Parts: sequence; structure tokens; C-alpha cells
Amino acid sequence: MADLHTRNQDHDEALCCQLHIAALMAEYLKLRGLQAWGAEAFADISMNIPRDEVGLKIDEGMADVHYNEQALLDQLMLCTEYVDKAERYELLGPLYRLVIPIYERRKDYQALLACYQHLTKAYAKVIEVTNSGKRLLGRFYRVAFFGKAFFGEDEDGVEFIYKEPKLTPLSEISEKLQQFYEQKFGAGCVKMIMDSAPVKRDELDAKVAYIQVTWVRAAPEGMVASHSGSEGSFERAHNVRRFVFETPFTRDGAARGPVHHQRLRLTHLTAESWFPYVKRRIPVTECQVEEKSPIEVAVSEMESQVAELNEIVHAKAPDIKKLQLRLQGSVYVQVNAGPIAYANAFLDSTLAPMYPDDLVDKLKATFKEFLTVCYAALQLNARLISSDQVSYQEALEANYYKLSNSLSAILGQPLHDILVNGNLSTTVTGVELDCSNA
Repeated sequence: MADLHTRNQDHDEALCCQLHIAALMAEYLKLRGLQAWGAEAFADISMNIPRDEVGLKIDEGMADVHYNEQALLDQLMLCTEYVDKAERYELLGPLYRLVIPIYERRKDYQALLACYQHLTKAYAKVIEVTNSGKRLLGRFYRVAFFGKAFFGEDEDGVEFIYKEPKLTPLSEISEKLQQFYEQKFGAGCVKMIMDSAPVKRDELDAKVAYIQVTWVRAAPEGMVASHSGSEGSFERAHNVRRFVFETPFTRDGAARGPVHHQRLRLTHLTAESWFPYVKRRIPVTECQVEEKSPIEVAVSEMESQVAELNEIVHAKAPDIKKLQLRLQGSVYVQVNAGPIAYANAFLDSTLAPMYPDDLVDKLKATFKEFLTVCYAALQLNARLISSDQVSYQEALEANYYKLSNSLSAILGQPLHDILVNGNLSTTVTGVELDCSNA
């Protein structure tokens, strides 16, 4: 399996195969009484390994197996090479914590030097790819199969999570699946379902194989799912088995409608194993559906905007392009879209009583956070831009104040008070900007 994955450039899966081999060796040595630790020591590297490999039984078929410490050490060092290929540099720390004690006991200082040099380079790479955001650890898709005549009872109606490399788009995985199954079932026998709405199975043609593909974002264990869907974050792409996708809908059956009619269905999926794994697709074992009312959708969307801006503003190495794109999308006032549309629909004094008080209060608080982080983003942009962008900065600030004044009018309270004197005054390359009267 490792060789096959390597030939296909599936480095994550090849790494997992090599790690499972090392864990089996360690478990064998532990059962033989030759060392104190076995497969459980790999828990920090992959949560699948202790589950899959602990409890190895030594029977007659293993009588000719003669693993020793050196064989395990060689396998662990091979795993470090695969970690580099997979660009999962964070795994080298826990991996070398298994290797280094062996070299220390042997007093092999040359090998120890090589280990620590490798770790130094790896941690430098972690900093580099974290700051650049250029590492892409894959995308996840939920794939469901329908058609008993084609997929049999074992797969008919079954959902899988597929892990695809880098930034594989929905169109590419859909085309790949269609071609594969048309070769298997015949041209014209396969139909792709490209929306995420629940499939009405009684309306499907029994003579056609249906495949539904939906992009899903990972919700790592113990973490809140990020709305940004950033595939570059290690925590969002390692040891993950819970996923979620959203389906917009309205009561009248349309997918989209006015914000006060817009609802959202969140489908939470749990896979049988954690990604990455020795396989690129894993069956879904649990599915939970949650529906959000229009005002809950508004709260969620505004919280998402706040979180994304906060992430950009507090980045160790701010990305000015990302900052300006997000600022433009946030502060330019649009009467029938974005923040103003949510405020008009749910916070207007004549409409707010129609909604639960706690949600109205939460939305108001989120708007205040939104304006605060927009203010911080504008200050950051002022520090980063060059003199030829002064007029651009002034336009952003003017639009920020238009947005703030509009929201203040809707909420019936001066939101400027949440900022320092309600004043935005910044200095850009020696040019004093004061938009307090914008």
C-alpha cells in the first residue's frame, strides 16, 4: 500500500502506511518483552494507530519474524523522510521523541546531531508555511452513492469522506468519479448530483447510478470549525474525523431568499477513522442535521466575519492583500447585502421584537465586535501601505464611517463610542489621516 500511494504521489497515505508498519514492529517488541512501549506511543502522531495496532497477537505464523530494535529504528527513520514528503513537519517532534532515547542510550552523538538538525529545519519550515499560508494539506469531500443495481446493498446510500490532494476543486473530483464509474457501469449510466440538498431516493431512476459530491470542512477534535475553510492549517487537516457542510434553504423551497427568509441546514458527519489514514476514503458512521433560523444565520455569518478579520489582524506576518480584500468586503456599505442587510432585517426597532431577545442581543454584540475589528484592521492597513495608497486608505476609512453611522441609526445608539473617542486617526508614511468627520 505504501508503494502504491508513493507512486500516486499520495504522500500522506504513504506516510500513514509506514507509521503503521513501525507501530506493528514496536508492538511486537513490547509483547516480546524487548522494550516498554508499543503502538500506544504513536497516539500523538495518529489517533488511528493505537486503535488499529494495539493488541497484536503473536501466533505460530509469526514464529519466523525476528524484528529487533535496529529494524524498528530504521523504520522510524524512514518515517521521518516520509514526513518531509507529506509536508507534515509538526509530526517530527513526536516521532523523534521515539527515536532520540534509543540514540541517547547508544551514545550515538553523530546520529543525535542529525536528529536535532532535522528538527531545527522542520520547525523553521513550520514557521515559514504558517506565515505564508502556502502549504496545502488537502481538501475533503463527502461522496454518497445511490443505486442498488449498481452499488449493491453494501454501498447504496452509503456516504464516504474522500481526502483529495492540495486544492482539488469540486469539478475535478466529480469528473474523476464520473469517468471511473462510467468505465465500470457504462457511458450514460452515471449521473452526478452537484447540489448538497437531501436526495429524494424515491424519485431516482433505478437504471442510473447516482453520485453526490459535496465539499466539507473539517472540524478537528476539540476545536470549533473555522468558517474560513483554510486548508493550510495543520490542525484543520490532521487527526480529523468530524466534518460539516452547509445547505442554504428557504421555507418555500428555494435555496436562496431575502435574509429574513434565509435558513441554513448544517450536516455534521463523523468518519470511521481519522484523516490522514492508510486509505484516501473513509465511510461515514454518524450523521447529525442541525437547522438554523434566519437570525441564527445572521449571527453565524457576522461571527465568521469577525473571526476572519481577527485572524488576519493578529497574524504574526500580516498579509496585506488578504487584509485589504477582507476590509473591502466588510466596510463598503451595501444597502441590500452584508452587515447592513442583517441589521435592517433583525435589529430595526420595529422588527427586533419579532425575534428572541437573546439572539437579538447576541447579534448587536457581534456588530460591535465587527466594527471594533474593522477599526483595528484599518489601523493595521494604514501602517502597512505605501504613500501611493493614501487615497485608498482614506476611501476605506470614509466607508467605515458610513457603515458605522448606518448601523448606529438602525440600532438607535452611537456605535462610535466603542472606539477611542469615536475617532479614527492614523499616520501613513508621514501623512496624517483624520477621517473623524467623514
